[in-house]
Amino acid sequence: MLDEEEGVLLRASWEHLAGTSPEARAVGDELLLRWGEPHRRYHTLAHLWSTLRAVEVLTDEADSADTVRYAVWFHDAVYETEPGRDEDESAELARGLLLMMGLPKERIEEVARLVLLTKTHDPDDGDADGQVLSDADLSILAAPPDEYLAYATAVRAEYRRYPDEEFRVGRIRVLRTMLHAPHTFHTEFGRIHWEARARVNMLAELDRLTRGERVAPPPF
Repeated sequence: MLDEEEGVLLRASWEHLAGTSPEARAVGDELLLRWGEPHRRYHTLAHLWSTLRAVEVLTDEADSADTVRYAVWFHDAVYETEPGRDEDESAELARGLLLMMGLPKERIEEVARLVLLTKTHDPDDGDADGQVLSDADLSILAAPPDEYLAYATAVRAEYRRYPDEEFRVGRIRVLRTMLHAPHTFHTEFGRIHWEARARVNMLAELDRLTRGERVAPPPF
């Protein structure tokens, strides 16, 4: 959960990135409202803040860290637990709001491309900004075990409209796909510092799910 100090820092982070023009302030307010929607349990202001902090860790590996930061702000700005459509609509939102702020169209399209990349988290080898965004977004996978369990529980809460068994089957499929990939992280830092911990966390979650343990969603 985001505390008051982090909320102040988050707004300051947006202003440092986008400036303080009336348009930039309006866009920042819109984004903060979206990220603070009550139906969210993991994809919240706290996730936004932790992803931005992860970009700071990885910033030396980016071609344009500020472009990545814009993509972080927009990558889950639309979140209705509709994979694919959420990313499409978030990219369209970025195109509209960043155009209103006066960003160059080329940069806007790059932000939208990065947002769409979060459908797969599978950037090309030469896509430095895509690699940084993907790794920052997935950095929660390398959290300490208690934080990872809280993340898994919050994800279950966001998908609470699905029965337990349907969610379990889908989540197992996601975990197995990620674990069968050659690697989860694409940056050098991510592979050195996050990869092993993330695999342990995912294997532990997969074990719990395949043994039929229920990840109960917290009450709204």
